Formats: sequence, C-alpha cells, structure tokens
Amino acid sequence: MTTPLNTSSSPNTLDIGIGGMTCASCVGRVERALKKVGGVADATVNLATESARIAYSGDAQMPARLRRAIRDAGYEPRTPAQMDAADKVSPWAGLAPVLVGALLSAPLALPMVGDLAGQHWMLPAWLQFVLATPVQFVLGARFYKAGWHALKALTGNMDLLVAIGTTAGWALSVWLWLTAPDGAMVHLYFEGSAVVITLVLLGKWLEARAKRQTTSAIRALHALQPDTAHWIGRDGEVDVPVADVLVGDRLVVKPGERFPVDGTLLEGQTQVDESMLTGEPLPVHKDAGAKLTGGSINGEGRVLLQVTAVGVDTVLSHITRLVEDAQAAKAPIQRLVDRVSAVFVPVVLALALATLLAWWLSGHPFETAVIHAVAVLVIACPCALGLATPAAIMAGTGVAAKYGILIKDAQALEMAHKVDVVAFDKTGTLTMGQPRLTALVVAEGPFAQHADEVLRMAACLQSGSEHPLARAVVAAAIEKDLPISAPEALQAVPGKGSEGVLAQKHYCIGSLRWMQELGAPLGALQARAKALQDEGATVSAIAQRKDNTSQPATYELLALMAFADAPKPGAKEALAALRARGIKTVMVSGDNRGAAEAMARRLGLHPEDGEVMAEVLPGDKAAWMVELQQDHGVDRRRGLRTKDAPVASLTPPANPSLGANPQRGKRHTHVVAMVGDGVNDAPALAAADVGMAMGTGTDVAMHAAGITLMRGDVALVAAALDISNRTVAKIRQNLFWAFAYNVAGIPLAALGYLNPVLAGAAMALSSVSVMTNALLLKRWRPEK
Repeated sequence: MTTPLNTSSSPNTLDIGIGGMTCASCVGRVERALKKVGGVADATVNLATESARIAYSGDAQMPARLRRAIRDAGYEPRTPAQMDAADKVSPWAGLAPVLVGALLSAPLALPMVGDLAGQHWMLPAWLQFVLATPVQFVLGARFYKAGWHALKALTGNMDLLVAIGTTAGWALSVWLWLTAPDGAMVHLYFEGSAVVITLVLLGKWLEARAKRQTTSAIRALHALQPDTAHWIGRDGEVDVPVADVLVGDRLVVKPGERFPVDGTLLEGQTQVDESMLTGEPLPVHKDAGAKLTGGSINGEGRVLLQVTAVGVDTVLSHITRLVEDAQAAKAPIQRLVDRVSAVFVPVVLALALATLLAWWLSGHPFETAVIHAVAVLVIACPCALGLATPAAIMAGTGVAAKYGILIKDAQALEMAHKVDVVAFDKTGTLTMGQPRLTALVVAEGPFAQHADEVLRMAACLQSGSEHPLARAVVAAAIEKDLPISAPEALQAVPGKGSEGVLAQKHYCIGSLRWMQELGAPLGALQARAKALQDEGATVSAIAQRKDNTSQPATYELLALMAFADAPKPGAKEALAALRARGIKTVMVSGDNRGAAEAMARRLGLHPEDGEVMAEVLPGDKAAWMVELQQDHGVDRRRGLRTKDAPVASLTPPANPSLGANPQRGKRHTHVVAMVGDGVNDAPALAAADVGMAMGTGTDVAMHAAGITLMRGDVALVAAALDISNRTVAKIRQNLFWAFAYNVAGIPLAALGYLNPVLAGAAMALSSVSVMTNALLLKRWRPEK
C-alpha cells in the first residue's frame, strides 16, 4: 500500500488504515497529528474508508513515524492485512454488543412503555443499577477510551460527548438512589444512559455495515484478478501464481475464465466480456493480435496470449488505483465541514454547561437541569458531518466505475456538475479515428503518370508515425503491395507534418497551410483541393525540395492526398442529448474549415453558430479552452460564439504547458469540459475545468484528465456529467440534514423538549440516514 521507498526528497505516498475514528473531529485530529511529522507534505483522512493517504519525503523510517503519530493521537494504525480482513467480515459482525445492550436495557425501558399505557411499572433501584452498570462501563468502555484520548490531546469527539452525557445520567441516578429516604420511590435515570449507549452502538453497527457497501466497488475490482494462471513453460502447461507471471510469458486461458493479466492474443479467437472494466454489456470479438485486458472474462474459445503487462502496470490495477484515489480524496466542499468540526465539540460542551446553569439557576431541580444538559450532549452528532461528503463520493465513484467512468479526483467530480460547455476533439473522439486515403491527386510533372510511386514515397515517409493519417497512407500502400522502406532521415514538425530524405532527395508531407509556408503553391490543384475539402475530406500534400543547396529552400508540390473519417456510432445522438440538457457543444479540429464544418454537420452541429473550432494547432488547444472559459466572443445568453465573432478571428493567448492551468485565478463565465484521446489533447485536458479522456486513447491524455471514459462512447460524457450532478446533490442533501439536525436538535434538547433517550435515538439515526442516502447512488444507471 505504499510506493517504493527511497532516501531522496522525491515524494512518496502511503495509505494507512486507522481504527477508532468515530466523527469529523477525529478526522481533523488525525490530520493535524500527521502533518506535524517532519517531511509530511500533505495528509488526507477519510472517515468513510477509515484510512489516511499521506504524501511525504524522507527515509525508510517515515512509515513507522507516521504510524507512531497516529497511535500517539489515540487511534490504532492498521496494516493492509488488517484492512483486508475488516472488509471481509460477516455483515453481522459486531452485532453481539448491540444485542447484549438491548437485553439489559429492555427491562429498564419497560416502565417508559407502561407510562404510555397508563401503567406504573417500576423496577427496584438496585435492579436498575445492576442492569445499567454493565451497559455503562463494559459495553460503553469504547466511549471512555476514545474520549480519554481526545481529552489528552486537548480536543473533543463524539465519544467524549457520549461518555460525559451518559456518565452524568448514571451518576445522577446513583446519587438520587443513595440519598433517597428509606422507603421512598425516587425517579431514576438509569434507563436513559443504558438506552442511549445501546442506540449509539446500534447506529455505529449500521453505519459500519453501510460503509462496507460503499467500498464494494473496490472489493469487486480486486476480485477480478484470478489467483493463478496457466503458464506455458518448458514442461508444458503449469499452474503458477499470478504474482510469478512475467512480461513476455505465454498463458493459456480456458473458456469462462478471467484473463489474469494484460496481453496480446496469439492463437485462437473468442468473445470477451469486458463489462466490469468498461461498462460495455455486449461481449467483444477478439482475433489474433487483439489486446486482452486482465480481469475480463473469456468466452467460448480456448486462447493463448502473450503477457504485455503485470502487477501495477495492468489496466485493472490502473483502474483500481484511480477509484481508490478518488475515494481517498477530499472534495473542496469538505473544507467547510472541517472548519465546523474543529470547533464543534467545544461549542457543544459549552452549550451543555450553559443549559445546566440556565435550568438550575432558574429555580428548577438540579436533576432536571442535568438531564437537559445530558440531552444536549447526546443529540450533538459530528459523526454525520464527517460522513456526509466521503460516503456520497465513495458511492458515486464506485457506481460510475461500474459503467466505465473513472473519476480520478473528487475535485473533478464536484466541478463536472457545473459544466455548461463541452469541447470535443474530432479525430478519435467524435469520429472513428481511422481515416482512409480516399483520393491521391498527382500534380503535373515528373510523377504525373506514377501515382503508385508517389504513394510509395509517402508511405515510406510515414512508416514510423502513429498519426492516424500516416497510418492511412501506409495502409493504402500495403493494399497495393507497394514496397515500403524506412527513410534515410526523418523529422516530425509538430502541428504541420514531417520531412525526410528518400534516395538522397528531401520531401515534406503535411498540411496545405504548411505547403504555403514552404512556398509550394497548389497551382492547378487549388480548385481540386477546395472541392475535396467541401466534401468533408481532410487534405494533405507531399512536396519535393527542388534544390538541396539554395537558401531559402524551394519546394515543388507533387500530389494531394484526401482522407475521410466516419462519425462514431451514436455520436450524433450523444451530442443531441447534451444539448437537450442545456449544455453547449463545440468540436475542435486541426482540419481546414471546410472539412471540419462538413464533419460537424454530419454530427448535427451548427458551424454557423460557432460550434466548430477549425484549423486549431495542437499547441493552441489549451489556449482555446481559456478562450471558451473567459467568454471571449461568446453570446452570454446562448453560450455560443456569435456569427460576428467567429473562432478563427480570435487570437489565442500564449500556449500553456502540459499540466498547467492557465485560467487559474481568472473569472470564468463558462465551466468548460474538454474531451479528447491523443497526446496533443493533454494540455487542453489539463487546462479545461474538467478534462475527460477516452480510455481508448493515450496514457498521457488519461493522466492529464480528471475523468477517464473507458469506452470510446461519446454517450459516456453525458453520463459522467449526470453522475457528478447526482453525487453533488447527495453531498448537499447530506450536509443539509447533518447541519439542520444539529441546528434544530440542540436547541430542542436545551429547551427540554427532548429527553436523553429520544436524543440518543436521533443521534444514531442521523449517521445511518446519511449513509443510507449516499447508498441510493448505487441504483444509478446511465440513461440509454
């Protein structure tokens, strides 16, 4: 659960389980204790997961120091094995103390029931004492222990309030009993203390059970990897632990088994169920050469795969880590809760003292004043405040992961519900990303009758590139069985194309704009290029340097190449669904305006309303995100660029670097989400308010984005915004009820309208209601 340790100052992270936390005050206390340890950069404690994530730099003894700090604060650091064991306990674990408390408290509460029926059942004082004392000091020992640790640290928590309140009620009853005249029937309050402790124990048990449900997504992901793999060695097929598998090994996977690690299919064909990883309900057909993901389920075929990733490098481990990161993080809204919880217990103690003095000094009996003060102590519940946010985040991120939406951090989750503009990269996001070479138009000159030779040269120049258009050129050459060889020299020109040397001749291949910069005019092909662009094709060109020695170099255009892509299935409907939610959609493309607008219309977008950003260089995408956020040239009423201020007429600001957030500190008119899949989308994903990376894209894009969509399905964008909206709504509901409960309950108890038993029931109910409300998110399903 920790990254490899080193003795340098490079940051490490450590996850530590923490036992004994009960409320938001405990969270703040542990965080303060951890941050006091030298070398700790940050510490985040999560009450719902009962764990801490610490970023630190230091030597190999730092984990031990951090655990010592937790123990000194009065809590118990847990090992990974202890945390795993806690997750695997029976749903009924921990119920025994509650049942014992109920059996002992029931006879004490019986007279209360009798009073409602007009009967006066009163147990002898000595019997009440015998029943209540074990509940108070045996079953309630956990409250004394945790409360004492809080006192030693000069802080307070829920346990301290329960311990003080119930002890006051028990002690008052003992005093009244011992000081009563012989034979007198004195009303005692043993039942109040015993029932309150029993109710609080019941509430904590229900809360713990609900917590285990919120972590079900993590447990389900961990359970996806098999324990063993069928390894092909020198002696044939042997079953080995998955931990012993190495990259390059060959494994057999039988029908119905899960793939143990990531790999490439070598032999056989099958249908693979990837629903637990991507949310895709239909099996995916796999042939030789296809990628296989660990954790997915093999269909009807017995297949042989070659391992490409193991351990923490697998897709399943990456997904699990993202979900764990999101559930361990704090949402920005949690800062308010932290500030309140820091002063909550001292304020409640002061209110209880004020209640005691007010009732006593106003002429009421001392025991009446004590009971009302006890009610104030018992009803106050910082526990619900501490659970409100993390419980909703855990439930929301867990159910989102089930449907292929990985939310990397709580900030992205909280921000996504505010999005009112979504910008989409075109290639690979809205389109299939697999363009085909549809036309090769050779210019008049030495190659006028040799189109295949021009195609072969273009394929040689593009043979080492991963760009979709480059792959399309190579694929067209392979279809014609043209020989492809590596160029003698090759250099990529970002955002323009590439240049290289073939047979000692210098060639450039790239965009028409670059050809103009090189001084290679289209000439007679100008009209043809325009016609192809109007048809929606992306047009590139290849040019040859005329003279290798002249400066500046001059070039001659050899041919035009037209490429066409197809919209992704369902992309048009997904964009329409976003617009129906009141969200504006914009397509960002490096293509010329004619090609970009033609594709936009096929997708249902409206170029005339500024929904197309064309001829955008990769380095300028991040700057355009800032433009969208700052509302430059945007109609405030419609959220779209006006016809009088087309995108192309605006000059983007300086290109922000990867990972920077150039809009930070500036006022936003719009909250912008960027959806992309390529390396060149990473700066824009980082610069947008919310970055969404297609899981079918590059690792760089996914690292820069706050949300990863495991399928290349545009409909998941609306689903991600929807689960964000619902999760934030649950957080707000939980915080409202947690605050409202205390704001209403404490005054009612202070004014004498609530006795300790009702106050204890209300306190137990508050935490359970918050957890139950958060768990309703598990019923969420993406809209069809």
